[in-house]
Amino acid sequence: MSVLGADHRRDMGIHSYPVLVYAMTPLAALVLQALLPRYLRGYAWFDLPLVVTVYFALVRRDPIQGMLMGGSLGIFEDALTHHAIGVNGIAKTVAGFLAGSVGVRIDVENHTIRLMLTFLLSLLCSAIYVFIYRILLGLELEWSWLAELMKAVGNSAIAAVLFPLLDRTQIKE
Repeated sequence: MSVLGADHRRDMGIHSYPVLVYAMTPLAALVLQALLPRYLRGYAWFDLPLVVTVYFALVRRDPIQGMLMGGSLGIFEDALTHHAIGVNGIAKTVAGFLAGSVGVRIDVENHTIRLMLTFLLSLLCSAIYVFIYRILLGLELEWSWLAELMKAVGNSAIAAVLFPLLDRTQIKE
């Protein structure tokens, strides 16, 4: 008997999604994150791979899956941009793990909790990013906490729109 059978997943509130949603949502987030800053200067206020990582880690309630998704999206994001390889991977790995861990412990069906968590994890990713660049790599980095605060607000705004849309793609059991 499977530990995570259909009854157990339903009792815990773990959601299932079509494979196409799992594949296309992160891919679309990566492509948009890489392309939109070239055409829209103000697009630097969003981090779509982080929002997608937080969403799937929360609703699947699995820290390991959140960690793997965050790490892979972060590494691919670094490869598509000018960042040092691994910096976003580390930050998004931590965010995915924490989102999955929170999803196990509290009810994340509440949209306010999801938005607050997205906001806090966005700030945490920014702090990890700064720590890695300045302390571990010893590189200078133009940084503004006000800009990162606005980025966290932007990520929460994207989450407010994206999370209900992704909720509609759930497989009903």
